Amino acid sequence: MEVKNSVAIVTGGNRGIGEAFVRELFAAGAAKVYVGARNTESAIHLEREFPDRAVAIALDVTDEDSVARAAEKCNDTSIVINNAGAFNNELLIGAVSTAAARNEMDVNYFGPLMMCRAFAPLLAHNGGGAIMNVLSVGAILPIPNMGGYSPSKFAAHALTTILRAELSEQGTQVGCLIVGSVDTRMAEHVAGKKEKPEDIAKAGIAAVRKNIPEMDTDIFAITMRAAMHRDPGTLEKRMAASIHATDISTGR
Repeated sequence: MEVKNSVAIVTGGNRGIGEAFVRELFAAGAAKVYVGARNTESAIHLEREFPDRAVAIALDVTDEDSVARAAEKCNDTSIVINNAGAFNNELLIGAVSTAAARNEMDVNYFGPLMMCRAFAPLLAHNGGGAIMNVLSVGAILPIPNMGGYSPSKFAAHALTTILRAELSEQGTQVGCLIVGSVDTRMAEHVAGKKEKPEDIAKAGIAAVRKNIPEMDTDIFAITMRAAMHRDPGTLEKRMAASIHATDISTGR
């Protein structure tokens, strides 16, 4: 997939990894990037920085009508970056209700599914194109203190593989990024070294260019995958132990 002169849409493109994708797509020569955000005012700074190239689009990935309207407006899209995500920092049992887990599944699984359903016909019409789903280490390793986030990313991981098969005949490549700890608002509660959002975006664009089905974007993702394959039993025990540092009544 050639990124130069392409037209992309980035969900959650107004900040964090999404904003980094917008900037790195332009650095790679993209002609236009639709910046998906629930509130387009939050993406005005990108429109001002990249006039006539960055286009803010009202987009709520949990709302099928909103996704359909975005697809209608962005019908020249050739690359879809499913970046929008939710992490509510609640436990599965300790949470007051299942609302947080349902929201994480809505945003992290059903959101990309609806985006792919809406944009796949456009990609086929525009020559095939590419879909890149921004996932997490939580998509390959069940992380107990991440509540509904990890299951939702597991679902999105399976979605990626299934859609790759479904869309192969129309020439659409489908991949995902396994991302570790990144210096964004979502991970502000996490201690330790964090990757720069722009480095994750650069890895994602390289994965699109080279049609890499699944890419570990950083050292944390690589290390955790290796630990999972080397000694899964010990890693599971370590993960279970980590949950005892969390208040079971609140999930925090």
